[in-house]
Amino acid sequence: MTERVGTTDLVENQLQRFAIFAGGCFWCMEPPFLKLDGVSKTISGYTGGKAENPTYEQVCRGDSGHYEAVQVVYDSGKVSYPRLLETFWRNIDPTQADGQFADRGSQYRTAIFYLDERQREQAEASKAALGASRRFKLPIATQILPAAPFYPAEDYHQQYFRSNPMHYRMYSSGSGRKGYIKKTWGEGN
Repeated sequence: MTERVGTTDLVENQLQRFAIFAGGCFWCMEPPFLKLDGVSKTISGYTGGKAENPTYEQVCRGDSGHYEAVQVVYDSGKVSYPRLLETFWRNIDPTQADGQFADRGSQYRTAIFYLDERQREQAEASKAALGASRRFKLPIATQILPAAPFYPAEDYHQQYFRSNPMHYRMYSSGSGRKGYIKKTWGEGN
């Protein structure tokens, strides 16, 4: 007897996609993506380095080559990859080459890690459009790189904004990120 797969299940599986963004501290990158209708999950982690299964301590030392990043799981029938790119750009300072806001070091650099040629093309187009907008006086420093193995961070980093809301709010404001986003993009970001 042949087992049938429901159409809804098949469609949902075909529409589930992944994206990877490095935007400085991964704690601050989960909330903006989780606000989007169609994003089902974010995972804080490490990518782009040479060590397998790196720890937070290894990444913080800056010698593993890894970026702090978030993997975004989304339904492409509800939210597009270009919308994810827009969310990414609105939550970083794309002109900083050596980190983000108060955080400095190679692990805090920004990058878009593309998983296929279409993502690469869309990422390149969005970067070019942002540069052409003349919103920023300095050139866009964010790199667009092929995806590398992604390693989930330790459990205590996952959705940190929910498990440690007071510390997260203090960090987001104190790092300069929150003020920069408000100044650059306005209240409705």
